[in-house]
Amino acid sequence: MVVLDLGQIYNGPYCGLLLGFMGARVLKIESPEGDVVRRRKRGVEPYPLVALNSNKESVVLDFKHPEGKALFLRLVRKADVVVENFAAGVMDRLGLGWPVLRAENPRLVYGTGTGFGLTGPYKDLPAMDLTVQAMSGIMNATGYPDRPPVKAGPAVCDFISGVHLCSGVLGALLQRERTGQGQLVEVAMLEASVIALVSAIGAVMDGDGAVPERTGNRHPALAMAPYNVYPTNDGWVAIFAASERHWVSIARVLGREDLLTNPDFASTASRAAQVDAIDAMVEAWTRQRGKEDVMALLDEAHVPCAPVRTARDVIHDPHLLSRGMWVEVEHPTRGKTRVPISPIRLHGAAPATVARPAPLLGQDTDRVLSELLGLSAEDLSSLHAAGVIEPVKADARLSR
Repeated sequence: MVVLDLGQIYNGPYCGLLLGFMGARVLKIESPEGDVVRRRKRGVEPYPLVALNSNKESVVLDFKHPEGKALFLRLVRKADVVVENFAAGVMDRLGLGWPVLRAENPRLVYGTGTGFGLTGPYKDLPAMDLTVQAMSGIMNATGYPDRPPVKAGPAVCDFISGVHLCSGVLGALLQRERTGQGQLVEVAMLEASVIALVSAIGAVMDGDGAVPERTGNRHPALAMAPYNVYPTNDGWVAIFAASERHWVSIARVLGREDLLTNPDFASTASRAAQVDAIDAMVEAWTRQRGKEDVMALLDEAHVPCAPVRTARDVIHDPHLLSRGMWVEVEHPTRGKTRVPISPIRLHGAAPATVARPAPLLGQDTDRVLSELLGLSAEDLSSLHAAGVIEPVKADARLSR
């Protein structure tokens, strides 16, 4: 299966990465300037680009040049999937939108990841992870009630949307097996992200009185306690009791069996009403211990808990290492670099691996166009001279 990945930054490239891990041949189609992420550093490929483009081949095509568009259409005829996450209408304005590509290849599956969709009042609004976090309610739900809204630290909307786009493409490929026809797959970041607010939205839908906006580390709808991040003598731990069994266990670990017969703590709803008292009780206990000790004691009692890890901790996490989450590759500009494999594990199939590191800009252009389109060395030389397939030098990219 051949995928033409026009993705930029995180959303589209992550969809392409997952498809590549599942066995597709992914051609990263880039402008002469390359993916926007390439312009973040001088002299070395930025880590996000390397992490999200393993197993891909980079092909430079200038869509502003008629020959660049013509070459792309020839590749489309050989392809199974096109993935892009440009703003709505960009591909149409280039003359390379879905109707055009479908005419070239009726079996093509075209995956488009936009910020707000191809229709509706917001369709032309600029969309980045930050703006979608704001529009989706994620930002308003993040932070503390007495402080301004805060974005979620990671690019949650980009990656949620990338996973949805990959799922849609796979569904369309399955339908193609049954019908012989491709189709347009559309995922709006806004719609993919809104579902993450199901607890807060549930409070609105159920009419449970005043709906909290920001609840810090407490439950989004303040519907259970304990549910928070608590200080220890060497960091922080996240603890919550989702069921009656969890509450019984944590009360016993804290030496507060008396609460188990107290009617003020007899149900999830009544405990949620006592959230301040419960948080104070749990915090008094956790402050006297290290985070690993807290985790060991609560884990033994089957109470959901976890130490709060830093990015550095995550890189060296023994569980992730034992699962083979990271593999080391030899990258041409970065040298030895640890990159992730696919979180999708297909038991019964060969495990996902990184057969080749993320490509340098345009490093595969000549070989791919020769293999798939039969271009000769003379053809390629002329296209390079005309700037159709010639990458912009790194220093020139970074100065733009």
